[in-house]
Formats: sequence, C-alpha cells, structure tokens
Amino acid sequence: MNRFHGIELNPGTAAFLARTQRMLIGGEWVEASSGASLPVIDPASNEAFCHVPAGDAADIERAVAAARQAFESGEWPRHRPVDRERLLLRLADLLEAHAQEFAELEALDNGKPVMVARHVDVALSIDFIRYMAGWATKIEGHTMELSVPLVREREFFGFTRREPVGVVGAIIPWNFPLLMAVWKVAPALAAGCTMILKPAEDTPLSALRLGELALEAGYPAGVLNVVTGLGHTAGAALAAHPGIQKIAFTGSTEVGKLVGKAAMENMTRVSLELGGKSPVIVLDDVDPATAAAGAAQAIFFNQGQVCTAGSRLYVHKSRFDAVVEALSGIAAGMRLGPGIDPATQIGPLVSKVQQGRVMDYVKSGFAEGARAAAGGAVGEGPGCFVQPTVLVDVREDMRVVREEIFGPVVVAQPFDDVEEIARRANDTPYGLAASIWSNDLSRVHRLIPKIKAGTVWVNCHNIIENVMPFGGFKQSGIGREAGRSALELYTEPKSVIMML
Repeated sequence: MNRFHGIELNPGTAAFLARTQRMLIGGEWVEASSGASLPVIDPASNEAFCHVPAGDAADIERAVAAARQAFESGEWPRHRPVDRERLLLRLADLLEAHAQEFAELEALDNGKPVMVARHVDVALSIDFIRYMAGWATKIEGHTMELSVPLVREREFFGFTRREPVGVVGAIIPWNFPLLMAVWKVAPALAAGCTMILKPAEDTPLSALRLGELALEAGYPAGVLNVVTGLGHTAGAALAAHPGIQKIAFTGSTEVGKLVGKAAMENMTRVSLELGGKSPVIVLDDVDPATAAAGAAQAIFFNQGQVCTAGSRLYVHKSRFDAVVEALSGIAAGMRLGPGIDPATQIGPLVSKVQQGRVMDYVKSGFAEGARAAAGGAVGEGPGCFVQPTVLVDVREDMRVVREEIFGPVVVAQPFDDVEEIARRANDTPYGLAASIWSNDLSRVHRLIPKIKAGTVWVNCHNIIENVMPFGGFKQSGIGREAGRSALELYTEPKSVIMML
C-alpha cells in the first residue's frame, strides 16, 4: 500500500495504513464492541483501501465513561492553564512534523487535491491549535462591586469565573475532516474539557491519526477519545447521551436539527455550524476576469464541498456575459484527477452517494429549463467525479437556486439594481456567508449591513482567519467558532457572591 494511482506515499502514511485501525477510548486502542467494521473508500477509484471499527451506542457509552473519569479525577483536573497550553503547542508541533502524512490521508479519504490538503487543511489546523493554545492561559472572570440594596447592613463581594463545561461530544463532517476536528478539539482542551470525537464515516482516518498524536503529546488517558462509526448509530448515541455536557456539530442543516433536538432532551449545550447557499455579488465596476477568478475560487475550491461555497453568482447585467464566459473557460480548463496526484486541480466528490446527489440537482436544473455554460456531467472513469459546472437561464424558484447542492455547481444570474440585490441574496433559509466584489467602498459599506450572513467577504471568498468568529444566521447554525467566541462554547460562567 505504498502507491496509489501511481503516486508513492510518504513512508509515514504507508505505515499508518498498514496498521489495523482501532478506536481510541480511555487511552487504549480498541475494536468496536460488536466486532463490526466499516470500509474506507478511495473516491478516486471507488474502492476500499482499509477498514475502521463500526462503533455504536455501546462504544459511545465506554467513551463517555472514560471522558467523565478523566474530567473528574486523575491527572487532567490538576493540569494548570500553562500545562494545557504546552500540550496544545506540543500537539501542533507533532502535526507539523507529520504534515505530509495528514495531507495524503485527507487526499485519499476525502478526494481533495493533496496540495490543497497540505497548504490549506493541515496548515490551518496547525495554526489554529497554536492560536487556541494561547487562550488556555487567558480564561478569566471579573470582579464586581455589588449593591444588594435589601441588605444594607452587610457588605458583599462578587466575582465570576469561567469553568470547563465538562465532557464534550464532537461530530464532524467529511469535507474538512482534520480542520473541523481541530476547530473543536483545540478550544475544548484549552478550556480543560474532555472529548469524544466522532468523525464522519466517510473520512475517519485523520481523526484516528490525530488521536495517536494526542497520546504522543502527553494527553492523559480519556481526555481525547475517538470513536468511528455511522452517524445514525454512533453519532445519534453521542448526541442523545445524558452524560454529555456539550455537543459540537458541523454538517447539514437537516442532520443538525436532529442533533439539536436530541441534545435538548438532556438540556445539553449545543453549537451547530450548518449549511449555506452563499451569494457572490459582482457589481458593475469589477473587471470580468477578476470577478470570474474570484467566483471560480468561491465555488470550485474543495470540489464545492464547502458550507460557505459561493453557489449563487449574481453579476450586474453589464458584466454578466463576460463574467460567465470567463468563468466557464476556467471550469472547462480544470484538471480532474485523484486527490493524491499533485497535478490535480479538482478531485472527486467524497462518495458515489454525494456524486449522485449533486447530479440529481444538475438534472433537476435541466428539467426546469437551466442550461450548462460549462460542465453538467460526471467525469470519466469509476471515481466520484463531477465536472465543474456553470448553470445559466435559472430562476429563483428552481431547486438548484434554493437548495444546498454541496458540489462544484454554481448558478449564475444577472441583476441591474443594487438595492434589489440584497433582497435576492437574502432570499434563502441560510445565512452563513456572502461575498461582494467591487472597488466602490461606499456602495460596499452600504450593502454589507443588508446582507444577512455571519461572514461577508469583500473582493475575496472562503478566507478563514483564526481571530474572526465563524458561524451563521438563520438555519446556518447556532454559535460561533474561532476567535474568542470558540472558548465561550466550551466554558460555563459562574457567579460567586460573598457576604463579608
């Protein structure tokens, strides 16, 4: 297993894949209680290349018990903030030392180009762990001067403290397996929580390798547990478990609602980063080539499997034909291939199921009158490829315009009224992100407050920064990740009032 698609793997990657994959529970590598396993599929060939345990409710029970014990007793509660900081920095150093391994695992598991995985997914993960490490020593409360007007004969002193929320269950998606895991693991461990990490069944490998690094970094047994398994078994059991104090979920809005309902039964704290149908708005002063390049990056990055993907393109009518022509040229010229191949520009979708879902949307668009200016078909061979696709002649009531496709498909529409475009951009149940393309900052500043989205980019798209909170309006989620906001998801404020 040293070569895939003619590409020789890093020795560390090959060694990892040669091992029998097990789950991490309580510091031990274990099989699923049932003994069952799941195949891991290479989406570029649609063939299994290894197996992982198929954990279920019994394994979640074991993991919650281990995480609870680690949180309440043993070494972890005695770790001081600086100790948690140093462990995270050690984990980041180990990830950096094994960066190519993780990039290749993401390329094989998810299908994304290995160069994207190396310079985006892995690089951002390393930076985020280091960023959150600094917050471990900066968790603070406040002192207050209290009035207590009903008891004037005594003095009172008040202060607040932030304490770790407890045992955290994290359910992560398949589009950015490592990065989404790190976005939850790093702040939770910085705050002093313990965690059960449930990766997507399609992409479990980087989470298991991250568990190996956590043990190597020196995390006590039970602090980080990794349970692989199906969403409707292991994931559902985790979301509904009464021993969990916090659920952190990233995924589709449909599944997020189910997770939220299950968590609410136990009043479990919950954060949900969900779907999107992000508009890309190009005003009339933008160079068509610049706009087309920006729109291509917004939708074709990661094969369009991005919650913030710029899947609705609105271009001023004076630039529309030129932008669509340039964007279609970019789409037609992109090189499809296995993610492990450094020459690949756009890899396969994560699975045959996802390929079929995306193509069903494209076919529905054709049936309703849309036309493909580029793409519109699957790629050649057995892999899960979909051509980069630009659809025109679309209407606001079409499924391809209204629903999240989660693939390399953009719908392009002209507009002529800047005041009207905000209404059209907001005409969606989602509100995760948007981008505005213009050199007229006066118009941009007037438009930004009208866009109902958690992030608005200007003359860029899909730019993520550690210090900026990330999350959505409306059905795009609850809570904010990254920045100071991430730490607030994993701590509880406590008020203390003392009578002196």
